Amino acid sequence: MTALDNTPLNKNFLSPLNFSLEIRRAPHLNFFCQSANIPSLSFQYPEQTNPFTNIPIPGDRLRFEDLNIVFKVDEDLQNYLELNNWMRSLGFPESFTEYAQIASNSIISGNGTRSDITLMVLNGIKVPNFEITFREAFPISLGSLQFSTIDESINYITCSVSFKYIFFDILKI
Repeated sequence: MTALDNTPLNKNFLSPLNFSLEIRRAPHLNFFCQSANIPSLSFQYPEQTNPFTNIPIPGDRLRFEDLNIVFKVDEDLQNYLELNNWMRSLGFPESFTEYAQIASNSIISGNGTRSDITLMVLNGIKVPNFEITFREAFPISLGSLQFSTIDESINYITCSVSFKYIFFDILKI
C-alpha cells in the first residue's frame, strides 16, 4: 500500500462469531463460551497547568479493563462449579490449609490461584488469525443462575464471569 493508494489488502470484516476460548483452570467452560471481549485500555494522564488551559500529558501506566465472558451452563453444572470452586478457594476457604493447597500449585499446572486465558480470533474461513493471551487471570465475579417457569419456550441458562489479569498480549499467527 502506497501513500496514494489507501486500499487495504484484506477487505474482510471481523466476524463476532469467529473465536474460541481456552481457560486451563476451567476446561469445561471452553466449549460453552457464548461471548468474550477484548477489554479496553486507558491511561491515567496528568495535566500540566498553564495560565490559559491545562495541557494533558501522556500517562505512564496502562489500565486494563476486565475480561468478561458469558457461557451456557451445562446441566451437570461442571463449568459453573469450576469457577465457583475457584473463587471459593481464593476468597474465604474453610481452612488455611485449603488456600495453601491451591496457592502451592503453579500456573502451568492449571490448578493454581491464577490461570492464563487464551482467546483465539479466527478469520473468515475459521483459521486462527490472532491469539490474545491474558496473563495470570483470576475470577472476580460470577453471575447468578436464574431459574424460571414463566417462559413458554426453553431459554437455556447463561452465566457471566469477570476476570482480572496482569496484562494481555495480541499475537498475529
